[in-house]
Amino acid sequence: MNKVLKNSWALFLGMGCIMMAYGFQGSLLGVRAVQEEFSLTATGFMMSGYFVGYFIGAATIPNIISRVGHIRVFAAFASLASLVILVHSILINPFIWFLLRVLTGISMVCIYTVAESWLNDRSSNKNRGSVLSIYMVILYGSMGVGMFLLNLSSPANFQPFILVSVITSAALIPILLTKKKPPTFKRIKAMSLKDLYNASPFGMVSSFFYGTIQAALFTLLAVYATSMNFTILEISIVTFLLAVSGAVSQYPVGKISDMYDRRKVIVFSTFGASIFAILAIMVSRQMYLPDGLATSKTWFYIFLIFFSFCSLPMFSLILAHTNDYIPKEKFVAAGAGLQFVFGLGAMSGPFLCSIFMDIVGSNGFFIFLFFFHALIGVFGIYRMRVRQTVDNPDSQFVAMPQTITPAGIELNPTTEPIAEPEKIIDDEKDSTNK
Repeated sequence: MNKVLKNSWALFLGMGCIMMAYGFQGSLLGVRAVQEEFSLTATGFMMSGYFVGYFIGAATIPNIISRVGHIRVFAAFASLASLVILVHSILINPFIWFLLRVLTGISMVCIYTVAESWLNDRSSNKNRGSVLSIYMVILYGSMGVGMFLLNLSSPANFQPFILVSVITSAALIPILLTKKKPPTFKRIKAMSLKDLYNASPFGMVSSFFYGTIQAALFTLLAVYATSMNFTILEISIVTFLLAVSGAVSQYPVGKISDMYDRRKVIVFSTFGASIFAILAIMVSRQMYLPDGLATSKTWFYIFLIFFSFCSLPMFSLILAHTNDYIPKEKFVAAGAGLQFVFGLGAMSGPFLCSIFMDIVGSNGFFIFLFFFHALIGVFGIYRMRVRQTVDNPDSQFVAMPQTITPAGIELNPTTEPIAEPEKIIDDEKDSTNK
């Protein structure tokens, strides 16, 4: 573990800054959109731009990295992400913000791809599980910390946007000054949608629905809390609890899924999330009223934590379930395919959720979450009746962030062996000497 931190501290530090800025930015834009009186539909449309950009970037960034190289691409797109957030504070319009969110999505998928390629290149079969665990803790932990930065200045001011830009720019320093050689970029092909569906219909369909859930959850939770008259501190607490409790739940839920039928665990988890979404609506009651008249938010926090415990491990569960039905050599390709399908669903998530909220009010947010989680559960029950569970000793649950790229999926210890970093460096030296 110490060796992992020693060899990759610059990258971990840089990614920590990036995720801190990302967590801060998501809450900031949601709160500011409500303060600017954007309609709920316009807000959802604007927030969905990030996932449109993420989807576009995932398809185009590998070509750019192959031509230009990791360091230049990382520097260029991190700088773009830093620049874009400043433009948000100057041009306040839902459509312009949508375009800016597209650029942010492209930038972020580039940053993830470069970081995960770097980690994968410098990992060995012995430590890549540890590398992935540290990476995940840094991603969720830094994002959670970033959400509390919302309290430093009013979202109505321009200072928070400058702070996001400063933190993003600071992420460049440790990475660009590292002495480590950039990784050798390897293209990873995804399974075709037809092959992916044939291998695991439940995995593919649930990944699509879960994409809509995750996109709406992380982009519109701050919008929901603001519309319910939460204070800035309370909004920070809500978004922090979502990120951290979801990260903590990955390992116990994953352990259970390795012991029992993974589809049953997914079904129970998704129906559990549906139940806690409804309970969150029931305890919300008069939370939106001014101080002295508002009902307590304690039970809301508790049910949100339970919802997160059930919901956030779902992507890793779906990935592990899909791997149950394919040989080990296809694990990475299947993961890339699931990430593609997840992205398709994510593009529509915030917009669809905002329509629910526009029709029935703020609690349409949790009605949306209930509905799509229930869809996953119902389809899971159907698939359990038409297909028997198989026992694949190569497949096991590995906690992964929803933002993982195909390069990051290779850090999964259950995938094919990867070359030792020392061997890669020796080969590079030999080729140079020749």
